[in-house]
Amino acid sequence: MSSDFYCDEVLSGRTDVKVVTETATVLAYHHTRPYWPVHIVVIPKSHIPSLTNLGNADESMLHQLMAVVREVARDIEAEHGRARVLTNLGEYQDSKHLHFHVNSGEPLR
Repeated sequence: MSSDFYCDEVLSGRTDVKVVTETATVLAYHHTRPYWPVHIVVIPKSHIPSLTNLGNADESMLHQLMAVVREVARDIEAEHGRARVLTNLGEYQDSKHLHFHVNSGEPLR
């Protein structure tokens, strides 16, 4: 697996995704291999390594990203009565591009 699936596949257009919402700096889409019945991924359109390593990005990018995470989570909670917001760090983070999973329901696997 690539160390940055989001830049290499999603943002490059090589992997087609079903967009939930998009701003000039943030993309939210349905996960390509969902782990939960409702599984949305929210990513910055520029490369940011992780929540604890913003690379060259400034804090304002994090605010823009979190605004979209909040919007997606609010919509899922309104529709399904509950939502989770998750990000992974360190060895838990398969793709070294900051991303949030917004999901609901019990694991599919």
